Amino acid sequence: MGLFSRKNNESAVATAVATLPVDPALAALTGEYAIDPAHSSIGFTVRHAMVTNVRGSFAEHEGTLTLNGSDPAASSASIDVKIASVDTGIADRDGHLRSGDFFDAEQFPLMTFRSTEAAHLGGDKYRVTGDLTIKDVTKPLSIDLEFNGTATDVYGNERVGFEGYAEILRSEWGLTWNAALETGGVMVSDKVKLNFDISAVKNAA
Repeated sequence: MGLFSRKNNESAVATAVATLPVDPALAALTGEYAIDPAHSSIGFTVRHAMVTNVRGSFAEHEGTLTLNGSDPAASSASIDVKIASVDTGIADRDGHLRSGDFFDAEQFPLMTFRSTEAAHLGGDKYRVTGDLTIKDVTKPLSIDLEFNGTATDVYGNERVGFEGYAEILRSEWGLTWNAALETGGVMVSDKVKLNFDISAVKNAA
């Protein structure tokens, strides 16, 4: 069951697809959803001192999903992340990440993502592309997603779930601080792995 249709510019194929009946289960997902931060996580992994990984997450975030089951390509996503909520488990390191050396959370309190398109990669695999803004820099980002399905929770809320990942070079968003190691290499890698575990609740009609 897909949420996003694959783009195709061939009119014959588009016409054929348009005549296919809409999957009732898919059509039932149509609506506005709010990301549930209590059951979602937005995290990152970055190589530290060339030999190990540091993992962190942002505890405070909010967002919306607009799903259109009858025309899945019209679906969209919007996420706002509070930079000051960064948490790597080490208070001093978190403070450094909030400082001007990295995110400068006081001047740039939010990291945002606004989707611009989506593609079906087959099965439950999708790719959502949009604009990622960190500090004052906006660049395109593609996130590979797996649709985990839908369920009604114990409170009667209809939920959808996704897992996703992406990789960025932090220097492209102006996050360039580093320190050279005596043994060669640098303290923090440029490549950062992003991971998303999203649970969203359908808004009441």
